[in-house]
Amino acid sequence: MSLWNSLSITTRYSRLPRCFFTYVQPTPLDNSRWLIWNSELAKQFDLPENVHNHSELLDVFSGEAVPSVFAPLAMKYAGHQFGSYNPDLGDGRGLLLAEIKDKKGNSFDLHLKGAGLTPYSRSGDGRAVLRSTIREYLCSEAMAGLGIPTTRALGMMTSDTPVFREGYETGALLIRMAETHIRFGHFEHLFYSNLLEELKLLADKVIEWHFPCCLGEDKPYLSMFNNIVDRTAYMIAQWQAVGFAHGVMNTDNMSIIGQTFDYGPFGFLDDYEPGYICNHSDYQGRYAFNQQPRIGLWNLSALAHSLSPLIDKPDLEKALEQYEIKLHDYFSQLMRKKLGLLSKQEGDTRLFESMFELLSQNTVDYTRFMRVLSDLDSQDKQTVIDLFVDREAATLWTDLYLTRCKLEADSFDMRCSKMRKVNPKYVLRNYLAQQAIVKANEGDFSDVKILSTLLASPFDEHPDFERYAELPPEWGKRMEISCSS
Repeated sequence: MSLWNSLSITTRYSRLPRCFFTYVQPTPLDNSRWLIWNSELAKQFDLPENVHNHSELLDVFSGEAVPSVFAPLAMKYAGHQFGSYNPDLGDGRGLLLAEIKDKKGNSFDLHLKGAGLTPYSRSGDGRAVLRSTIREYLCSEAMAGLGIPTTRALGMMTSDTPVFREGYETGALLIRMAETHIRFGHFEHLFYSNLLEELKLLADKVIEWHFPCCLGEDKPYLSMFNNIVDRTAYMIAQWQAVGFAHGVMNTDNMSIIGQTFDYGPFGFLDDYEPGYICNHSDYQGRYAFNQQPRIGLWNLSALAHSLSPLIDKPDLEKALEQYEIKLHDYFSQLMRKKLGLLSKQEGDTRLFESMFELLSQNTVDYTRFMRVLSDLDSQDKQTVIDLFVDREAATLWTDLYLTRCKLEADSFDMRCSKMRKVNPKYVLRNYLAQQAIVKANEGDFSDVKILSTLLASPFDEHPDFERYAELPPEWGKRMEISCSS
């Protein structure tokens, strides 16, 4: 019996009207072979933990074979890209193969990225390159390790197929898993196409599949939108707290369930620069790190406009007003945990503000600073002060912080122990990703595998791999990544 017949596979999205998608068969690459397989994630779905001798898995995920229980399709959607509406979007290189249930009964999309041309490829070739596939695999798993809502990566393959971008690169495939691939842009497509019956159908399905708690509400569509606002606020608060810049917050890259989606020119902060721009194509800084909270609201407003046939305008406006309140509350809670200050005391706001001012003025590495604060149970306060150029200001702030810590109920050691569980030692710095990509292009995938392991447990020490926690060299700072992938 085929492996797929023994698993819980559905194709519920394919039962929607055809304006939602187009059936497309994947186009295989030449000599596809496994680069990495996420055995821990695979276990959650009763998939094999080892794939190296499992030809059926390779055939299916490389596009060589399509099981009868699958219904590969390319989704149609639209979106606002850098603030301008684009109606001509859709899965241009990815295919939703099917949905699979995990051991808890939760449904996840099986999505193949780099699977070839679709009706929505526009001028593209429908392919993904090794460079971008490695970046997405590593970053989605890094975000999962940090506890941030995200799509996941089940595995990736390399091949012998050359793909042209700025030059010739290696074609690759990524198996992406997500609780849904429905984006803000799906609703925008239906709204601007005046497909209002289909818009209502999509909202009904989103509630049924992802927000069943809304079914019994007096205003289920409003309840759905309130949930989307809340989840988006939580996701972006997590980004800001950990120092993650997405790079391309177009509405077609915004998940309706608040999961970090579509990893392109992302970047984790090295030196703390609020205006950090990681996207080489973002000439105006629209998606700079410190603009992400504002853009979250902009994108939610665009979604609200698309939902206006279903939800009264005053209700939409009231829901949007909650976004900044929720974002601030979530961010405050997260930062309190990172600093070990769980109680609220007079002067806390200024302590936080002065910390960010100091980090920015002294261009201090954000991840290193937070981790050093977490280690003050075993190190002298001078380790914090030595991170700054302005030692006098750093000394003043550190003394104020340590005095404030004495007001906490936890012991000094307990507080630091808790802080180390929320302040990572390892993040996917762009220079680390770049080094892994350079090696991979030479046929050495060791860094990809090491980083996969480290980023799955980024709060642990991993003493044998200290070099991956080192600060970036000058060439590796403030890297701007191209959208080309």
